[in-house]
Amino acid sequence: MDTFKPSYIRLYEDGTLLKRVEEVKKYLTECYLCPHGCGADRTKRVGFCKATDKIIVSSYGSHFGEEDVLVGYKGSGTIFFGYCNMRYVFCQNYELSFGGEGRTVSNEELANIMLYIQNHYRCHNINLVSPTHFVPNIIEAIYIAVGKGLNLPIVYNTGGYEKIEILKILDGIIDIYMPDFKYFSSELAMKFSKVPDYPNKAKLALKEMDRQVGGLKVDDKGIAYRGLIIRHLMLPGNIEDTKEVLKFIKEELSPDCLVNLMSQYYPTHRAYEHNEINRKLGFREYKEAYTFGENLGLRLD
Repeated sequence: MDTFKPSYIRLYEDGTLLKRVEEVKKYLTECYLCPHGCGADRTKRVGFCKATDKIIVSSYGSHFGEEDVLVGYKGSGTIFFGYCNMRYVFCQNYELSFGGEGRTVSNEELANIMLYIQNHYRCHNINLVSPTHFVPNIIEAIYIAVGKGLNLPIVYNTGGYEKIEILKILDGIIDIYMPDFKYFSSELAMKFSKVPDYPNKAKLALKEMDRQVGGLKVDDKGIAYRGLIIRHLMLPGNIEDTKEVLKFIKEELSPDCLVNLMSQYYPTHRAYEHNEINRKLGFREYKEAYTFGENLGLRLD
């Protein structure tokens, strides 16, 4: 919207953003950026995520495969990062997440990519895909870019396995949070990702994100500029887990957050090792879950 001014501009002007840059740098030499808490000195060795202290960009540009409220008519300015802090057996981007596909860029070059997305592609937002393990680099890149005129909403597009301390550092920097909420069950989280604490960490993260930005707000053209969007990729045979996810959103988060109940699951990567998810999602499964969400009164995408 024409009158919207990202809050990171105010943080830049009052000196807070520079302080955040300095504050978060320590995590590159003792990495506790996510709940894995591996403690790696990433200037010397890789962490759990397999990333060093240098950012990896796989691709960037105007993307039309995101939610309509992000895509609008100019596209969402996505930046896909290499590596990930999760290990989904059904990961559909495993070349990026596991293999770190992409090239190394400096923080200043990342800032220039953001500006190119804004000034050349003229996208509606900067959409950071799998950003968690590169938060120190990203904050510094935003700081550099703001000094050169960056003024688009920033989207934090994450798997949901986040640390509250890091989210608080991002408070006022991120305009739109878009986390996954993969599992409600710790048993499923262990079976398919080897992270039994995922549900608890994700629930805490969602509440903190909601505290910061609240429900999703759109301009008069239907383009999002602030708020919370939650994605849930339905897994075949796990409709009861999906219903628990939807109930949590209804009971614990702002009523106007947007929920994208995703039906596009297909078995890939190592999903074939688990018979129950070695198939596509059935239409009836999806319809039952979607109707359940409607009956709860959720704002569904």
